[in-house]
Amino acid sequence: MGLVAHDTRAPTGVGAGLLVALGAAFSFGMSGAWARGLIDAGWTPGAAVTARVWVAALVLLVPTILALRGHWHVLRRNAGMIIAYGLLAVTATQLCYFQAVAVMDVGIALLIEYTAPVAVVLWLWLRRGEKPTGRSILGAVIAFGGLILMLDILTGARVDAGGILWALAAMVGAATYFVLSAREDTGMPPIALAGVGLLLGALGLTVAGLIGVLPMAFTFGDVAYRFGSVPWFVPVLAIGLFATALAYVLGIASTRMLGSRLASFVALAEVIAALLFGWMLVGQLPEPVQLLGALLVMAGVVVVKLGEPAAAEASAAVEPVLIE
Repeated sequence: MGLVAHDTRAPTGVGAGLLVALGAAFSFGMSGAWARGLIDAGWTPGAAVTARVWVAALVLLVPTILALRGHWHVLRRNAGMIIAYGLLAVTATQLCYFQAVAVMDVGIALLIEYTAPVAVVLWLWLRRGEKPTGRSILGAVIAFGGLILMLDILTGARVDAGGILWALAAMVGAATYFVLSAREDTGMPPIALAGVGLLLGALGLTVAGLIGVLPMAFTFGDVAYRFGSVPWFVPVLAIGLFATALAYVLGIASTRMLGSRLASFVALAEVIAALLFGWMLVGQLPEPVQLLGALLVMAGVVVVKLGEPAAAEASAAVEPVLIE
């Protein structure tokens, strides 16, 4: 157990935190377009995501060791949180999302997972008494309205009960990512938490593949994109280095700067980034209604931001609580 500091109490440095959070969102957002090329070339989604996490884990291994040098005791002290982060925030989120996509429309699965910010707001309210402001609620409604338009799921998308359960599980994993990343009492540098979490995630995904839960298939030919063909390792390295290693480090840092509630809403910009990179890499140009949705998402994030100072003042008098 450990003390959880309030993550809405410090408005200083919010501008820098927003830039870091947007960097994380755009880094995460490029993964789909790079992975789409791999999948079209014969890779299974499970194989693509497992390669992605392993590359990121190996890239961050040395920086993680250096960051923890002389502080290895923090691993023992935070073992429960680290395991939860690696297995829930990394492995479960990606595994459950791809399981959902296997049986239902991608748009609905992604929209369900992106209810994670609502789960974060509810968690902070019910567990820690941090009641969301009216502006935060309004911003959430606007942002999710924009997501519905962007994902274009209003025209008869297929719904599968099992897929909904998988997507809800992915949502829990995503919400766990934001809540655990915001903890400042662990003594773990952001890069160390990302490195250890990704290593556990890579091991978890590999085990899932070995026991047959996650289908695995690889090919080693060239991969075609809008700008031309590249060797298979180019998208693998791009996903691992930029869309995972860099993205997780920036994501954890921004969540500690902004708090889990605001960071989780800024992360909605990942969908905008996914559309942008989808057009750049594989020629998937958004429809006008999707561009309107993108504007609504950004408007929702701004409204949430306007509600944050009031939330900070309201929660300043509340004592920190123990998380078990």
